[in-house]
Amino acid sequence: MTTTFPDVSISTERLVLRPFEEADIPAYTEMMNDEQITAWTTGPHPYTTADAERWVRSLAPAERTGGDGIALAVTEFLTQRLVGAVRLHRTDWRTRATEAAYLTAPWARGEGYATESLLATAKWLFRDQGFERLELRTPADNTASQQVAQKTGAISEGVLRNAWIARSRTEDGGWTSIRTDLIVWSLLPEDLEGGGTGHLAEFGYAPFPEHA
Repeated sequence: MTTTFPDVSISTERLVLRPFEEADIPAYTEMMNDEQITAWTTGPHPYTTADAERWVRSLAPAERTGGDGIALAVTEFLTQRLVGAVRLHRTDWRTRATEAAYLTAPWARGEGYATESLLATAKWLFRDQGFERLELRTPADNTASQQVAQKTGAISEGVLRNAWIARSRTEDGGWTSIRTDLIVWSLLPEDLEGGGTGHLAEFGYAPFPEHA
C-alpha cells in the first residue's frame, strides 16, 4: 500500500499548486507575519527568514516523504506570485482520509483563491489518489476560514470544544494565547460529484494531467 503522496503540481486556470521553492522564502516570510495568520496558526511569531528557510528546505518536503501528507505553495498562474498555501496532514492511509489546512496571503485576499485551491486539492485527492474523506477544522471565531469551507460544499459535523489555542492582540500591542472551539467539516467524493461541478466551472478548472 502506498503511504506517500506523489511529488505533484496541480493547475487551475488561475493557480498552480506546487512544492515550495527557494524563491518563495521572502514572500512566505512576509505572509506568515500577517496579523490574521499569526492569530489563527501555531507558527512562530515573529516569523523569521530562518523559519521560512527551515519550512521550505526541510519541514515541507518531510510532510510528503514522511507520509504525513503534502505541503503545496499556491501561486498565480500568470505572475507566479505566491498567494497562499495548502497543506494535507494527519493522513490515515488505511481509511484514505486526511485533513486540510489553508492560508491566503494578505495581498491576495478577496479573489477566491483559498476556495479554488482547496477544491483543486480535493479533486486531485479524490479522483487521482482514491481518497474517501477530506476533513477541515476551523477555529470558531475565524469566519473567513469557515466561509471557505462552506463554499467548497463541506458539511459541518460538529464542534470540538476548547480544542484550539489561538492568539489575540493585547492592549499594549503584544499577543496572548486564548482557547477556542474548533468546527469540524468534511468533504467526500460525492460532495464534489453532487454539488462540486458548479464550483469547478465557476473557477474555470483546466484539465488535470495524470501524475506518475
